Amino acid sequence: MAADPAGMEEIAGEIHTALQSPDLLGYRELLDPNVTWGAPDDSNPGCRNRDQVLAWYRRGRANGVRAIVTETGVYGDKVLVGLNVLDARSSAQSDNSTERWQILTISDGLVADIRGFEDRSAAMSRLS
Repeated sequence: MAADPAGMEEIAGEIHTALQSPDLLGYRELLDPNVTWGAPDDSNPGCRNRDQVLAWYRRGRANGVRAIVTETGVYGDKVLVGLNVLDARSSAQSDNSTERWQILTISDGLVADIRGFEDRSAAMSRLS
């Protein structure tokens, strides 16, 4: 069954807001309890549930890493999220930001799978 476009736009907006928030509670509510997160072709993802995904975010934040959402786009049952990842631990002389992309697959209104990409074109090729 095709995803409801209006519902998917609403979910994408909620994801954007939750990822921008310093409190991860909003993001937690968007994650399926059995959400997986890994590399694009990883059949054994590193995160296999909501608690593991949130623990990963908490570790990053505790280490001074922050992400700014630069884009969200809806592609059927998937949401593309562009991120500018900032590392406060980097020296002032170096560029302390990195662009990253994630494809979030939505099932029953919740994020069921997350795949991380270092290159936008690689992420986009998975959406067509």
